[in-house]
Amino acid sequence: MKYQIGQTGRVVVAKFEDGDNLLQGLIEIAKKENIRAGAFHIIGALKAGRFVVGPKTDEMPPVPEWRELTESHETYGFGTIFWYGEEPRIHFHGSYGKFDSVRVGCLREASETFMLLEVIVYEITGVTARRELDEVTKMVLLKV
Repeated sequence: MKYQIGQTGRVVVAKFEDGDNLLQGLIEIAKKENIRAGAFHIIGALKAGRFVVGPKTDEMPPVPEWRELTESHETYGFGTIFWYGEEPRIHFHGSYGKFDSVRVGCLREASETFMLLEVIVYEITGVTARRELDEVTKMVLLKV
């Protein structure tokens, strides 16, 4: 285990409206506000998006198993923001529920808000954590 200790910086309160792209919007906030490290919570609903529900097998590098949202789902989740080179990267895990069906996974591709999403971003200052390409997994992972 490796870790760093930082402090909470600014707190961003954002409202994503119907049709807004959650992942792209978070990237835009991180760029505009120069948030180099952060964590966020979301609550609301998505009507479209692709997410990973785990690897197909437990071998490296992992091959993702995908699922897709094609209609409105209640959504709650937590994620992080750390930069990879000159771009912020979002890592978000959420739950997506419709009636009695609930799915959980890592939202990785374009997403579309249904009605609204409330997002609270907590900036983390005083750390040098970032994302780097991991040679074993072939994924861009957190480097502390």
